[in-house]
Amino acid sequence: MIAEIAKVLSHTAREKRLAVVEASTGTGKTIAYLIAALPIARAQNKTLIVSTGTIALQEQLVKKDLPDLLTHCGWDCSYSMIKGRGRYVCNLRMHQHLSESSASRDIPSFLFDDEKVLEDPATADLYMELSEALESGLWDGDRDTWKNHIDEVQWRPLTVDRRQCAGRSCRFVKECVFFRARGQSEDSDCIVVNHDLAMADFSLGGGVILPPPEESIYVFDEAHRLCETAVRHFGADFHIKSSCNWLEKVIKQCQAQARIHEKAGLLAKHLSVAAEQAQNLLNLFLESYPICEQYLSNTSDSGNEKTFRFSHGNVDNDLRLLSIQMKKFLNEWVKQIESLNDVLRDKLLERASQSVAENFETLFQIVGQWLGRADKMEVLWDKLSREVSSDSIPMACWISNLISASRREEISISAYPILASEPLIERLWGKAHGIVLTSATLRSLGHFNIIQRDIGIPEGARYFAVEGAFNYRKSALLRIPKCALDGNDFAAHTQYIISVLEGLIEDGGGTLVLFASRKQMHEVYHQISIQLRRDVLMQGQFSNGELRRIHVNRIDSDSRSVIFGLATFSEGIDLPGNYCRHVIIAKLPFSVPNEPQHEALCEWIESKGGNAFFDISLPTASLRLNQACGRLLRNETDTGTVTVLDRRLVSKRYGAQLLDSLPPFARDLNANLEV
Repeated sequence: MIAEIAKVLSHTAREKRLAVVEASTGTGKTIAYLIAALPIARAQNKTLIVSTGTIALQEQLVKKDLPDLLTHCGWDCSYSMIKGRGRYVCNLRMHQHLSESSASRDIPSFLFDDEKVLEDPATADLYMELSEALESGLWDGDRDTWKNHIDEVQWRPLTVDRRQCAGRSCRFVKECVFFRARGQSEDSDCIVVNHDLAMADFSLGGGVILPPPEESIYVFDEAHRLCETAVRHFGADFHIKSSCNWLEKVIKQCQAQARIHEKAGLLAKHLSVAAEQAQNLLNLFLESYPICEQYLSNTSDSGNEKTFRFSHGNVDNDLRLLSIQMKKFLNEWVKQIESLNDVLRDKLLERASQSVAENFETLFQIVGQWLGRADKMEVLWDKLSREVSSDSIPMACWISNLISASRREEISISAYPILASEPLIERLWGKAHGIVLTSATLRSLGHFNIIQRDIGIPEGARYFAVEGAFNYRKSALLRIPKCALDGNDFAAHTQYIISVLEGLIEDGGGTLVLFASRKQMHEVYHQISIQLRRDVLMQGQFSNGELRRIHVNRIDSDSRSVIFGLATFSEGIDLPGNYCRHVIIAKLPFSVPNEPQHEALCEWIESKGGNAFFDISLPTASLRLNQACGRLLRNETDTGTVTVLDRRLVSKRYGAQLLDSLPPFARDLNANLEV
């Protein structure tokens, strides 16, 4: 693996500097790509950017893998980790929430989309403790390094996004936690990020958060997550009623601030014009609701919640004309708000009296919040305003009515890419100096065709697979009970799982039960025996980290412990050795057929002469099944069993394809189990 990556990254032609490497668990792929890429990046005067799937994997690289490697190699290489701005406390926000000034008390009404900031004694005590630890140097301001878990409702008020940050104009810039963290990365040979941050940079054009792609060599570890992450970043949603309510408050705030700053001349003028333009926007927002209601009235969906999807992403004339108007009015309003933002930034630089400065700081953050929300709206309406080309991959566009827990109705408009290929072709493949994609699961049904299609890997890429270090046949058994049912009969299959599960779970080692649907997981949990339920830790009951900690403690104390998890646990939980001796896969992990993006992708595949099941559903299920089976063996000494409770793996013709793509475990496909 070292040799192949080194050869690819050393190629003279940029289009040939792209390696796609599937490396099974136990290969040592982290060591391989670091040993190959670090010296080549330095020799070519490029920055190595390693992007992982999660913050936890980032921290493993920075705290363990990189230090160990550099120590043993004797290399002089600098490295740093970058996280999103929302992982760091904002010094100004901290000050505002601890201050007793009237300006700071007014902030929550305008900065958090009307979400109520948790104002209880425990939160006040937490903020004071965080502030004292930050000031004394006992804490670095990173949410992930605080000694205890901080709830989102408590953490969010202490952060800002890029639009709300005054940067060098902020009076706390010298103490700024975020800029201190970013400053450490400026001269680093290697920067460790996660996929969300990398995609955020690409969505801004590249080179905004990270070094320019042309000056970078990227390693995308856990590359099977790239498509999902990119699609999420390059799509948008618009909730009509909440947006109308928000804009009404924006108008009132503009008018109120214009009166407060009427002697400021230019500032008051910008605020008054912004209020007028926001009113024009609000009229369009209100106009969109009955139009969308009409689409939903034509759907055949039963029940209260309905979805209308535009075939091939082709929005009809009524909504497209509205979208063109919306885009135009939004663009004008954003320009006005940006001008207002510039005026406020200049005011902050003047360093006026404390009370005046606080008023400008508050208003600057409010305006930043407006811009952040308007940016997302612009993305949505821009996508809906475009004509659909028969040559391009269509968007998935749909309208949904949402029923909240309080029975309030809302209508949402959504537009997302069905694949990540076009956004990445435009922003990554043709720009980066070199790229390595690697994961334990990149092939589907034994080939790389699916990932190539999903993220648009260009011609010239080098594909190869590296076998792992495990003796699969000796270490693990794959079995399917003779009594298993086909998983497509939901009710009967659920009752079957309930009837056999307790007999499958043995003492002496952890068990991981993976479900394809939350509904089935909950039904099984609530209908198993009370005795078994006491031993079950179900995803969602605790944070993932806490759930794993409890499980490990139980196993270490020789108690029985069973984890119930969904698809994210098929790849996002590491339970080596005795912590997982048995993986039970409840059902083959096929995609939900009525999900709008999945429907749109199937529609496009079939319009091109393909078959949605064999080109999408089956390869995706193969990838997920491999990931689920991969939970069992994490080290060379691990042993155990994978039990699949879905008879389709042997009863259906496609089952043979799924079996052939799995690791070569010993097999018993007609197991007589006494349960």
